[in-house]
Amino acid sequence: MARQFERLKPLSVERLKNPGYFPDGGGLYLQVSPSGSKSWIFRFTLSGRAREMGLGPYPTIGLAEARGKANDCRRQLLEGIDPITARNAERQARQLAAANMMTFDECAKAYVASHRAGWKNSKHADQWENTLRDYVSPVFGSVPVAAVDTGLVMRALERDSLWTAKAETASRLRGRIENILSWATVRGYRSGDNPARWKGHLEELLPHKSKVARTEHHPALPYPEIGDFFVILRKQEGIAAKALEFTILTAARTGEVIGAQWDEIDFAEKVWTVPAERMKAKKEHRAPLCARALAILEELQQTSEEGFVFPGRSEGASMSNMAMLQLLRRMGRDDLTVHGFRSTFRDWAAERTNYPREVAEMALAHTVSDKVEAAYRRGDLFDKRRRMMEEWQRFCETPSQTTTGEVVEIRRLA
Repeated sequence: MARQFERLKPLSVERLKNPGYFPDGGGLYLQVSPSGSKSWIFRFTLSGRAREMGLGPYPTIGLAEARGKANDCRRQLLEGIDPITARNAERQARQLAAANMMTFDECAKAYVASHRAGWKNSKHADQWENTLRDYVSPVFGSVPVAAVDTGLVMRALERDSLWTAKAETASRLRGRIENILSWATVRGYRSGDNPARWKGHLEELLPHKSKVARTEHHPALPYPEIGDFFVILRKQEGIAAKALEFTILTAARTGEVIGAQWDEIDFAEKVWTVPAERMKAKKEHRAPLCARALAILEELQQTSEEGFVFPGRSEGASMSNMAMLQLLRRMGRDDLTVHGFRSTFRDWAAERTNYPREVAEMALAHTVSDKVEAAYRRGDLFDKRRRMMEEWQRFCETPSQTTTGEVVEIRRLA
């Protein structure tokens, strides 16, 4: 009887090449795959159901060790224990034990790393890391993720009146905490309900953000000051200054500008076509280029005609999304953001021109929230936008001292 457990020999295990299952006895098999890799399998029947349990790869697990593992499984079966269930429970116990050492900050780092590739750009990952660092790490970043409870989540959200002072930021933070804790639960680092969930939980403890939200605007330059700003901007050297001027003149977003490629520029038609994948609304956008925007491009084209229009320091890379913001700081304008110039343009269009609202909104590539309006608006109002951007350039190039008291003709458009 003992021979049935010794059908395989160490040398034969090493030499087997043909795909298939080779029995050693007592439910232990050596599995050889078509690729030639080998692993140990324990086959058994429990409650009338045939099952297979992997015992590990060969040669990591040798013949003697595989027999020992198979013997342990047979002992469990004699006691009415499912060896697969027992192994899974042991693994879960080890994971939960490890969770006592896995902090929230460590889980957050792992979560961002695993999702970074699926996010639209690196700036999104930076926003995650920055908000968690600023608002969560000081409160429970070093706490084992398994120990994070409702009280700790509330402390982070209410710290320095965050939930009421910065409702939008706090709401996003809550969602990020919830996602990380859900990830930790699936990975086996914690168990139980998610203490950061909103529905049926935190909504009972915190007012809805719509009740406390104050609109958080990007700091913007008042439009009457844009002429004086341009005088100073054009004295700045470097590609960041050209990029910022181009951004203002096209009313584009930072990501759209730094990602611009030369094959998107049509000099003959004076059009910059931004592909859908780089647009916030995931829809292709045609931006008319005023004379000065074209001049900037023509100057840059003298040094490069392929790749990024606004290249970075590293070969083949675009300019950093912080370059223009750092330029503003060097100019002593820490009070402004690049995105805020879109508001400057919008205020100018509303207060100093008679262009319809939808023309300005289309220039900003804003989505139409009204479904009826969206259904009827098929075109992109390109000709009207071209005239608008030409007038915007003229306004930007006019210092304030020459516009004070000036009566601006507001045209009526057909």
